[in-house]
Amino acid sequence: MRPMTHEEREAFLAEPHVGVLSVTAEAERAPLTTPIWYEYQPGGLVKVITAPGLRKVRLIEEAGRFALCAQVAVVDDYRYVSVEGPVTETRPTSKQERFDMAARYMGPDRATGYIDATEETSADNIAIYMRPEQWNTFDFRVTLDGQ
Repeated sequence: MRPMTHEEREAFLAEPHVGVLSVTAEAERAPLTTPIWYEYQPGGLVKVITAPGLRKVRLIEEAGRFALCAQVAVVDDYRYVSVEGPVTETRPTSKQERFDMAARYMGPDRATGYIDATEETSADNIAIYMRPEQWNTFDFRVTLDGQ
């Protein structure tokens, strides 16, 4: 087991894992933690898409930052990457952006039906971008020689 290299962590985060978003909560409450789809390209920003007006959006706006964790947890392959950083932009999304995110996780054929079925409730979704500043990674896979 070992921390991932810079290249490994960026490649891992770019894969379509379901992320777990965390953001500081109100006083007397634990951080809000919720699963979410995300996009990331090595060297770029983390992008999440969500409905405006939700508690997580309000908390992200108040904190000005959030954290995201992605992991693989199967026999012989346990790895994770968590990143945390400031929000750099929040803006409305297009139908194409919502389709691209859905296609990342469902494939293009299923994404078309998903986007059509959710258009009424997701047309006003927003994209929130975060610049990764702090990384925490580990690769617990064991090689055949036990190294």
